[in-house]
Order: sequence, then C-alpha cells, then structure tokens
Amino acid sequence: MKELMELQQVSYEIEDTVIFEDVNASARQGEVIGIIGKNGAGKSTLLELIAGKLAPSKGRIHHMADRLEIAYVEQEAESHEVNQIDSAETVLLKKWKVPAHDYSSLSGGEKLKARLSAGIAKGAHLLLLDEPTNHLDQPGIELLLEQLKHYPGTIILVSHNRTFLDAIATKIWSIEHEKLIEHIGNYTSYVEERKQKRLSQQRDYEKQQKMVERIEGQMAELTSWSQKAHAESTKQEGAKEYYRKKAKRMDKQVKSKQKRLEKELEKHQAAPPEAEYEVAFSMKANEKVGKRFLEAKNLSKAFGHRTLFEGASFTVQHGEKVSIEGPNGSGKTTLLKIIMGEEETEGEIWLSPSADIGYLTQEVFDLPLEKTPEELFYKETFAARGKVQNLMKHLGFTAAQWTEPIGLMSMGERIKCKLMVYILKEKDVLILDEPTNHLDLQSREQLEATLAEYSGTMLVVSHDKTFIEETTSAKLVIQEGAIHKQLEQMAPERGAIDELRLKLETERQAVLGKLSFMTPNDKEYALLDGRFNELTREIKSL
Repeated sequence: MKELMELQQVSYEIEDTVIFEDVNASARQGEVIGIIGKNGAGKSTLLELIAGKLAPSKGRIHHMADRLEIAYVEQEAESHEVNQIDSAETVLLKKWKVPAHDYSSLSGGEKLKARLSAGIAKGAHLLLLDEPTNHLDQPGIELLLEQLKHYPGTIILVSHNRTFLDAIATKIWSIEHEKLIEHIGNYTSYVEERKQKRLSQQRDYEKQQKMVERIEGQMAELTSWSQKAHAESTKQEGAKEYYRKKAKRMDKQVKSKQKRLEKELEKHQAAPPEAEYEVAFSMKANEKVGKRFLEAKNLSKAFGHRTLFEGASFTVQHGEKVSIEGPNGSGKTTLLKIIMGEEETEGEIWLSPSADIGYLTQEVFDLPLEKTPEELFYKETFAARGKVQNLMKHLGFTAAQWTEPIGLMSMGERIKCKLMVYILKEKDVLILDEPTNHLDLQSREQLEATLAEYSGTMLVVSHDKTFIEETTSAKLVIQEGAIHKQLEQMAPERGAIDELRLKLETERQAVLGKLSFMTPNDKEYALLDGRFNELTREIKSL
C-alpha cells in the first residue's frame, strides 16, 4: 500500500505539560486507523495536528503527496456552516434522515450526522473522525460502518466504542504514558497483544529481581565474613596477618559481586509494567419520602409541522431508574428539557418540590471554559479542597490540571468535571443526557457500576445498550408520536417470584397513574391509595 503520511519524532506540549513526545507512525492508502487512549491522553490533539489545525512542538508531519486532501469531522461543534451542498452530501443526508432544519435546532445525533455527511461526501484522501459514534443510535452506527467500509481513502478515527473499532479498524494507535504504540490489527487483537507483552515484561522483571536478591544475599554473606575476619585480625595474636589477608579477599569478592550485579542490571534493565489507568468514584443520594417524583399529563410537542409526541401521560416514582429511549431526533433531549422547564410544551408537568435535581446535559460548551477546577470547585477549608482534589485524582486527572483552564481539557475530562458537581452535592435525582459520551472505557465502566448502586431517582438518555441494562429498570419509549412507559421485562428462567413481582409492579404503576389525576378529596382516592400501599408491601416482601 502507498504511504500517505508520516509522523516523525512529533511532540506536543500545552503550558509546559507534555501531552506526547517522539511519536513515530505512518498512514497508508486504504488503512482505517483507530486512535485509543484515556481521556486527556491527546487523541483529539493528534487529529488536530494531522489536520493542520495545530503545529507540533517538535518534529514534523510529512505528507508523501504534494496535495493531500484532508477532511476533518470534529466530535462536537457549536455551529456547522453549510455553504453549497453537493449531490453526494444530499444523498447522505437523506440516508441519515437528517431533517432540513437550522443546525441549532437539530438533536445531538442529527447534528453529528450532518457533519459526518459533509465530511464523508468530500471524498478526501484522508478522512479524520473524532468520536463518530457519539450520539448515534444503532441504525446510525450501522449506516456509518457501511459508509466507512466503502470509503475510497484512508481513515483515522478516535473512538471508545470497542465493537465499532473491531468492525472497522485495520490498525491501532494507542497513546499511553505520553508515547504512541502502533499495532497492525483491530482493537481486540491489540488488547490481547498488550496483555501478553505486559505478562512477559512482568516475568522478566520478577526474574531479574530474583537474580538481584540472590547476588545481594551472597554479597551480604561475604560482607559478614569480611567484617568477622577484620574483627578476628585485631584479637588473635600470631594470626593477625592471616585474618587480615582473609578479610581483603572477602572485600574483593564483595566488589566483584557488586560489579557483576551492575553489569547484569545494565544488560537486562527490566522494569515492571506501568500501573494500569484506573477510575474510581461513588455517588450518594439524600433519601426522599413520598410516592411521585414526576407526573406528565397530555404532553404534546412539535417543531413547525414536525410532531415529536402528543397526548403523552406518565408518572415516575421516587427511587425509579428510567431510561428514555427512541431513535435520533425522536425528542429524548427535548423531553428532558421540558421536564426541567427549559422547553415549552402543551400539557402539564409536575415535579416534586422537594426534589434536589442534578441535570447533566450532553453539551460540552456550557462550562466556564476560562476557569480552572480550583476556581470552579472553590472551597474555603483545606479539608474540603483536599476532598475535591482527591476526587479529581480518582477520576484520572493530574495534579497540574487543578490550576489549568477547563478549556484546555479534552471533551471527556469536561464531562467528568460536570459529573463531579453531582458526586460532591449528593443529589437525590439525576437527569442524565448521554452521560457516557466522550468518556474513556474505564470511566464508562465505573459510571455504570456507580449508577447501578445509586439509591436515588434517575432519568437517563443513552444509546449504550449495556449501560442502560445495568443501570435502569423501566423505560419511557418515544415511538410514532407517543410515549409509553414500560417496566423491566423479567427473564422466564428467573422463576415464579420474579413473574409475580412484575405483575405487582405493573398493577402498582397503573394505580399510581390513576392517583396522579386525582386529589385526596376524590371518592376513590383513599381506596386506591390503600391499594398502592398494599402492593408496595407485597413487592418488598418478595
């Protein structure tokens, strides 16, 4: 394959912080290169260097062709200019089902599809994609795979989606500890090779440590004998010379052993594997009493002639964990904005006045980008500041980032800053819009585990199927202009108890729905309220 581009000793620094250094890699015609690494490793920065938006601190990026055409699709953009849409882009927009609306009024998934259509349609020699699966529903990801598999040029993309990388990547660039590792193959083959290398490195290190221990033990023994010989030479009359010579011989043997140890260490220089990157945090919720957190009555929402949903009524109880599902553009984010009072609608929304809500939007530009974490999380006491800094450490931040502007952070690190607010304030309700977007794999898995244990109420929008299955037990499905509430479907093999629980949960939800349209003065209110309490006791007893 023809070589298109070469990275030669490329280094990049931001305010004296080394992002990566001495990077050497190449891209050939037809390759699909997946860039992986933790949040803040420099993945997006590397794409910007290749795109010519940034200049390396050291080294150079050499183009083999005189006129190398490059198309770059950013992972997030506040605006997207549409100058002249050619036929190829028009076809893609129709395939993606992107409505002909102003860019600012599109959903997150639709905005990404619009940018992807523009980038792919250019047919450039080199296509750069930054997190191209964020916001996309499963049909959108499948269509993207189809487009990329037939793309005539070379593709370099950043992604945390393991399944997507396995399906498309022919080469992996992994940024670890400020270095770039190049691997021929997909994500899974890279992980396996990395695992084997780490095991081999650990074995070499342990073997070397045993050798060091053995030689140092022999040296200690010889040193002991030497010290004893020196001591004897001062005590025993007539034998001083014998013991003095013996002590000297011992000293020579110790020095010989020392030189041998140094040569062996120089020869092998085996170091233990670098510590694996880890993320750890937890969330607490203030316990709330009462039944209902949210009631919606006859909700309807439309943008011009486009109706998202109409006549929708549903309830959410305190303690419920509910996913909001539907295809791109169906109105998931709009529904969250309606609940939070940020979007007007027909119908009624009631929220528990005692609810302390944390609302995580999918936006990454709504933080004060000029501020530092020290300013954003200002605390008066040393202990309080220490708590915040310790949390940042567990989220994967470096100590230097405490005083660096948020605008210099990666998109994933910005999401972590937003999550920190709710971790520190212990909200009893979390409303999360695509919380796993931009997060590295370790952070996604930790967020999943944390929310699975979270005791508060939760509404979440996500296209990550595994994440939804592990963290929620009910659904609000937006489909064909309606919103339907569905409880978790229990697997048959879980037995009769789970089937009974599902039956009781379904009846309790129906009773709660009726109660939401009544007042305590209504005739049937007391009867239904009693049945609700009875069902609750039965469910708890299972």
